[in-house]
Amino acid sequence: MHRTIIALGLGAVLVVTAPHTAAAMEPDLNNPQVVASGLTVPWGLDFLPDGSALVTERNTARVLRVRPGSAPATVTTIAGVSPTGEAGLLGLAVSPAFEQDNLVYVYFTSATDNRIARFRLDAPATPQVILSGLAKASIHDGGRIAFGPDGMLYATVGDAGVTSNAQNQQSRNGKILRMRPDGGVPTTGNPFPNSLVYSLGHRNPQGLAWDPQGRLYAAEFGQNTWDEVNLIVAGGNYGWPTVEGNSNDTRFRNPIVVWSTAQASPSGATIDGQTLYVAALRGQRLWSVPLNGTGGAGTPSALLQGQYGRLRTVERAPDGALWVTTSNRDGRGTPAATDDRILRFPPRP
Repeated sequence: MHRTIIALGLGAVLVVTAPHTAAAMEPDLNNPQVVASGLTVPWGLDFLPDGSALVTERNTARVLRVRPGSAPATVTTIAGVSPTGEAGLLGLAVSPAFEQDNLVYVYFTSATDNRIARFRLDAPATPQVILSGLAKASIHDGGRIAFGPDGMLYATVGDAGVTSNAQNQQSRNGKILRMRPDGGVPTTGNPFPNSLVYSLGHRNPQGLAWDPQGRLYAAEFGQNTWDEVNLIVAGGNYGWPTVEGNSNDTRFRNPIVVWSTAQASPSGATIDGQTLYVAALRGQRLWSVPLNGTGGAGTPSALLQGQYGRLRTVERAPDGALWVTTSNRDGRGTPAATDDRILRFPPRP
């Protein structure tokens, strides 16, 4: 595919694969509501049918239920979590059939591996491990999980600091995985036989989001030069560790957007209409990326720059509000007295 490289200034580069055709509808960033404060590295976040949110804390292993206007309530503490560096209790996803099965999924680091478990919200003390044996480390654990529009569970898994994992099809590290809700290999849709691997060549992806047409996008940490947003396709190879950012190597798929690592260090992502939002840690901003409806992107805009420090997770709520979590107590930030916080930005009238 032919691409045009456009410099955006301050080290950012945009890779345009098609013209931008849809205008973004931004949230009301001048009217924030603090829905929770005093947290310790909130990481995973997803919404229940009643509009309340479930949130993980990386270092405490707590799962919290958060509602605007109410104090966070502890749902459970996940047993066996071993937080070290970037590892701990990471992603969370609510079952798309929650009203029937009451299930919540979490991705966490144990003493021996990274794993995914699920529990019933009405019986949270008895989680069931559905996937284990993912290599763990103090860095590059990935950890985001989300259900796709196909009802399958997707997981981002980092290379665990071993770069060769990413190109090893037999390793589940440095990959995006796609699995049935019970952790099994789907009968159709995965590119490699009897394998959970959906895409490969990843360093440390931490954002997953689908556009209205069902296309999957992932945000990924680069090493020293380029962070990425990638359009994910089954069997796609995204180049790490051979490539960081763009290349002319036809074995690998190029990102649709790249930033310098100082501008981004992207973690969570969500899509509202044709706008992809990406939370930036080192960049201390929320990136708004207009999507063009054909798998490409327009010019990104930096929002909330420097206002709340490191931003970890962004999710669109059922009512259209945008929820954003800070990550200033993760050992790399400068926390305010009320950090970490969950902020809610309502949709514009």
